[in-house]
Amino acid sequence: MAAEDLPSEFDVVILGTGLAESVVAAAFSRVGQRVLHIDRRSYYAANWASFTFNSLLTWIQQHHEEPQPEELQDWSSLLEEGEELIYLSNSDSASIRNVQVFCFTSEEDEEEGAPSTKEDDRGAADGDAVKETPESQSADAKDKAKKQKAEEEEEEEEEEQASQTKGEELSAAQSQSEATRKKISYAQLVKEGRRFNIDLVSKLLYSRGSLVDLLIKSNVSRYAEFKNVTRILTYRHGNVQQVCTISLYTCLFTFEVTFYLFVCVCVCVYIPPFISLCMYISPHLSVSQVPCSRADVFASRQLSVVEKRKLMRFLTSCVEETDEQRAYKARPYLEFLYDQRLGENLQHFLFHSIAMATEDTTTEEGLASTRHFLRCLGRYGNTPFLFPVYGLGEIPQCFCRMCAVFGGIYCLRHSVNCLLVEKDTNRCKAVIDSRGQRISCRHFVVEDGFVAVDRKKRATPPRFLSRAVLITDSSILPSSSDQQVSMVTVPPVAAGCPTVRMVELCPSTMTCMAGTHLVHLTCQSVGSAFEDLSPLVTTMFRTTESPDRETSPSVLWCLYFNMADGSGLDVKGHDLPSNVFVCSGPDGGLSHEHAVRQAEWIFKQILPEEDFCPPAPNPEDIIYNGENASSTGEEEEEEEEEQNKQGEGGEEWKEEGKEEGEGVEEGEEGGDVLEEPSDGGVMFSSTNLTTTPAMHCGLKMPSFIV
Repeated sequence: MAAEDLPSEFDVVILGTGLAESVVAAAFSRVGQRVLHIDRRSYYAANWASFTFNSLLTWIQQHHEEPQPEELQDWSSLLEEGEELIYLSNSDSASIRNVQVFCFTSEEDEEEGAPSTKEDDRGAADGDAVKETPESQSADAKDKAKKQKAEEEEEEEEEEQASQTKGEELSAAQSQSEATRKKISYAQLVKEGRRFNIDLVSKLLYSRGSLVDLLIKSNVSRYAEFKNVTRILTYRHGNVQQVCTISLYTCLFTFEVTFYLFVCVCVCVYIPPFISLCMYISPHLSVSQVPCSRADVFASRQLSVVEKRKLMRFLTSCVEETDEQRAYKARPYLEFLYDQRLGENLQHFLFHSIAMATEDTTTEEGLASTRHFLRCLGRYGNTPFLFPVYGLGEIPQCFCRMCAVFGGIYCLRHSVNCLLVEKDTNRCKAVIDSRGQRISCRHFVVEDGFVAVDRKKRATPPRFLSRAVLITDSSILPSSSDQQVSMVTVPPVAAGCPTVRMVELCPSTMTCMAGTHLVHLTCQSVGSAFEDLSPLVTTMFRTTESPDRETSPSVLWCLYFNMADGSGLDVKGHDLPSNVFVCSGPDGGLSHEHAVRQAEWIFKQILPEEDFCPPAPNPEDIIYNGENASSTGEEEEEEEEEQNKQGEGGEEWKEEGKEEGEGVEEGEEGGDVLEEPSDGGVMFSSTNLTTTPAMHCGLKMPSFIV
């Protein structure tokens, strides 16, 4: 909407389009509040945004530029009696720092097969010369050739064997050459830039987490599509290994499976015991895979029978709190696992890949994380996690769309300069936007980046996250399928170093171009992002600093930056008017719990009696006042009879203050529309209930998939 057309009065004005602000906007708009949602940026989602490659380059350039000093304008002429001004910041540059970019690929297209082509040309020239030789041969040369015929026949068998071996080697070399014939250049990354959707923040959705529940409850899930995270990996002894997930869930809840598991694993393990043990422990062997489906459990050789029995007993004990667990409640979780005598292997998987804990994690927190992990298994697939197609930036935009459908007004590249506060009540009566318009409002919600530092209240000292985004040419753990979405937990490589969370995305997530993978690295900042994460990058990937890692994925392009950790900001208690609420940015957790809890708390503070994000109606169920006003009583009766004949006796939904046709168009645009993605999969709607990696969040899946 054009800024000149903005109304002068709203119930709620929201500055910033991050996840928490977008959820708040959708919740207020859904219950009939008049919402103005604005952002000074030219894109949605703030620090939750997803960028194409070219847009990300623009974002990088903006953060390399020196911020311009703010000029405070005098708005005293707009003040009424008994009011005072509180100025807001128009820059959130403090939330992003230490931006560094590295390009490890060539600027122009480079053909690795070019030398082979030249060799083929030389071979063809030699062949032409040989072809001309018989025409100029003399009789003596022919006699000499006959004498050598006997010797040639004797050597024929040896030549055939050598030729066969050479042909196999040549075939393998040609196959490898074809696979890597063309290296991806920087020019190609720019050309295919729209194929990328690169997230500023790296998170996943727990299948039974608060965000997934909110998406289903509010019916916002119709606007988005999701894929399962297909693999949960762990990094140990310099290798990446896959963690068994659905088998853990099965062992917990099915005694029959436990019995057959014991019998079959005995057969699988004790026949080749030495091979089984070495594949799991040795850091020098190739990367091994642990099964993630029930069928693969019986063929697994990664855990011994003793380890599986210990694991089952431990996970069973995690379901309900015991006296032993209460005794360890405030003690480190790692100490609790050690005292369970699980062994180093199981401790590593439980601590890093399931609980995703750190050295500071208490037993109470670690067990809660383990229970939540197990509870999320089996709802939408073999792992507890989902990832939105086209990136995490889609989620805030989905809630913005819901807000717009119910009458919310949006205006990007627009901001609020100051608040007009009534001195007697300490309440914000109005705001002054960047065009000098006075807009009255009952409540004001603002992103923390636009609040002056001296007015914020922090629960902890400011913290930052270290982030790295890599574009690579292959997966960290190659498999038969190149459409794997993986999550890896990398323990600290040295004392004092942070634990690093890695999420690897494939092209089927619509976040990177074909032939590449997108890798996100996240950890708590100790130094700059480059100092924290570059050692791991050179260890796990092939770069100019680690050219000897020929079997590792090559890094084509890399971005490092530090982002403010929003978990340290207190939700309340700021030096602001009582009806002004502050939303923090992304936190360092894997899930979205912090943002959803914050949004719900703000909503309940303003409208405690209203339902938070009630279900939105389907577009075909909406009846508008404009349509009914133009129809006669007879027409209404005919419509009712027709609906009864068709069996459509659903609830009638009415929306106030909207023009005819508005909202239906939005709803239909993001509704249950089947799409054919580039990888040949099918995105899901309520009419297509097939189990594949792409899951629509609105599907009512069983709590346990067998």
